[in-house]
Amino acid sequence: MFCRRKRLLSIFLVGVHRFGPSYPLNHLALPQYFTNHFVTPQSPSILDDDSSWSFRLGFPTFGVFSSSFTSLSNKQLEVPYLDNKDGHTKYEACSDSDEDNGGPIVHGSRNYLTGSLERIMGILRNPGANASQVNKQLEECHVKVVPELVSDVISRVRNDWELAFTFFLWAGKQPGYSHSVREFHSMIAILGKMRKFDTAWALIDEMRGGRNGPSLVTPQTLLIMIRKYCAVHEVGKAISTLYAHKRFNFEIGTEEFQNFLSALCRYKNVSDAEHLLFANKEVYGLNTKSFNIILNGWCNIVGDLREGKRIWRLMKEMGIPRDVFSYSSIMSSYSKSTNLNGVLKLFDQMKGHGISPDRKVYNAVIHALAKGKLMKEARNVMKSMEEKGISPDVVTYNSLIMPICKHRLSHEAKEIFNEMTQRGITPTVRTYHAFFRIMRMEEEVFELLNNMHVMGCQPTHDTYIMLIRKFCRWEKIDSVFRLWTDMIKNGLDPDRSSYIVLIHGLFLNGRLEDANRYYLEMKEKDLLPEPKIEKMLQAWAASRQAAGLSVTSSEENTGCFSNPVNKTRTKPQKSDRGKDFLRQPESRAVTREHGFSFWDE
Repeated sequence: MFCRRKRLLSIFLVGVHRFGPSYPLNHLALPQYFTNHFVTPQSPSILDDDSSWSFRLGFPTFGVFSSSFTSLSNKQLEVPYLDNKDGHTKYEACSDSDEDNGGPIVHGSRNYLTGSLERIMGILRNPGANASQVNKQLEECHVKVVPELVSDVISRVRNDWELAFTFFLWAGKQPGYSHSVREFHSMIAILGKMRKFDTAWALIDEMRGGRNGPSLVTPQTLLIMIRKYCAVHEVGKAISTLYAHKRFNFEIGTEEFQNFLSALCRYKNVSDAEHLLFANKEVYGLNTKSFNIILNGWCNIVGDLREGKRIWRLMKEMGIPRDVFSYSSIMSSYSKSTNLNGVLKLFDQMKGHGISPDRKVYNAVIHALAKGKLMKEARNVMKSMEEKGISPDVVTYNSLIMPICKHRLSHEAKEIFNEMTQRGITPTVRTYHAFFRIMRMEEEVFELLNNMHVMGCQPTHDTYIMLIRKFCRWEKIDSVFRLWTDMIKNGLDPDRSSYIVLIHGLFLNGRLEDANRYYLEMKEKDLLPEPKIEKMLQAWAASRQAAGLSVTSSEENTGCFSNPVNKTRTKPQKSDRGKDFLRQPESRAVTREHGFSFWDE
């Protein structure tokens, strides 16, 4: 065991990959691109590093519910939603979760774990401490390691893979504790997300347990790797990982192949999934579920209704029977494109073929009617739905609330929200996001954010990103920092997207020193740099140095920029003398990215 841990640590530090599938493609035919550029995970190379609007819903301030809302417990409910990223009904909890970690992420520890959690997080977040210092402090903290503690810590630092992996290795060595499949899957998902595939394969090798120990590797383990390869569009390596099932004595049946197609489609590799479906029709066959995965990929992942219609027609031509999920996928696409006639036509066609609508179909119809401002008709469909014994869920109410909020019908949105909570249906993050998007006052934002906590619906990274962007536009920088602190306090470690939005907002508000500081912090976490930020801060540093001013932190950190600027002060050109650049009008073009405007080069 000690030798395996030592080998694993050396792989973590050096990055040499010594494990992974290496099977021929056999019957999995690839497009020419993949056959020319195919690399298996066994390759020793490492991938270098995912009347303004007045909002008065009566949301509780200071945690007290007003009379217009029904008091609900803080218990989180799992509710189905029509995300359809992989051709199946998913379940959405209010808390942010990693879909591949083998279970929901724990955000709230029990009371007896709170002290240990705070002590561990204090060590991991100690600024300036290197890996050896962190490891030494962990050894001296004398904390009893239990699975709940490990899961909570890993979830809180999941956007800093080095901290997560350092803690993971330390926890695995503690007496009386050994990692379960859940913890291994959580760590593998984090490593895959950060493109540390070699280290992830080393963990899978560790899960095998040697010749005598039981293997913890499951098909879900390999599916996590497949999904992470698909997320970075490494289709060839995803195929090779599919063949790794044979190495672990797992069968590659129709279910495994469909999971593989789902992973491809989930990350917009739909054309590749379609090619592989037809290339392997003699092996796995062509059936309704496989076609539904491709249909849903085109309709609801890529959002290409034209391609979705092509698959829809192809199913009829090839004699593939359409089921209720087929109809819900294409009707959802019609609904998103505001094609109400198309939705209603398909709805009647489905009933004419004797297919009973399910909740997802009704939700698509309700959403299309609400987008068309046909609220009375949408309500009638909801009543018809209940008469058939199908009770509305949170997605049904979101299908009403989201279009209504876009139309800025605040009174109607309030009524629907109240009705939903009175029926015992807990709002989801998507419900709150619909309201956040149209708010125009700072107090309303924090009032609703407080309501989320009271209702037991924890904000996600997307929540904070949306609000940080909003406050940056409003030039409320103090509120931006308040949100940033609140995000970390609630156990959400800032990810790359959070840093990019924050830095862009600070830059456009003239807080260049702060923008530079957060960019350095982002790079210290080994998050992928952003080229536009790099150029902006290079230009700022150059202007500071030309003016004889120091650049905060950048002089101490020579690796701040990929192309360090020349530190010698440049002399102004003769043509520049006498010009007052602050009074000169701007004549450059402007582009928009990440919700902000930037000067073109």
